Order: sequence, then C-alpha cells, then structure tokens
Amino acid sequence: MSKRITGIVRWFDGSKGYGYIKAEGQEVFVHYSAITGSGIKNLLEGDKVEFTLEDSLHGPQAVQVTRLN
Repeated sequence: MSKRITGIVRWFDGSKGYGYIKAEGQEVFVHYSAITGSGIKNLLEGDKVEFTLEDSLHGPQAVQVTRLN
C-alpha cells in the first residue's frame, strides 16, 4: 500500500477541474476526479488534504485525495 501524504491546497480552479497541492516541499498536481467522496468535487485554497502520490507523464500527481478539515 502506498504512503499517505498530507498537504495544503495552494490553488484549485473548480471550473477547470484541477489545481495544486503543496506537500513535502513540492507542488503536486490534483485533478477533480482524484477527490474522494460524493457530490461536487471541489477543493478550496488552504484546505488540508491527505492523498497518495502517483507518478504521471507530467510529474507527480495526487490520487485518492481526502479533505481533512
């Protein structure tokens, strides 16, 4: 099982469906489809989140993102 990482949402654009999380000294891309839960999948700047890090063609990407606050 992959290690879960905590971070803070630096920027997320709900209309575009993506943003970035700052965690462990790096910027991690996050797509709305990676947010767990039902209903509207959106993150707000400053939200604390937990996620699993996955390598993608474009660099590190957050998956299985859960809002903590």
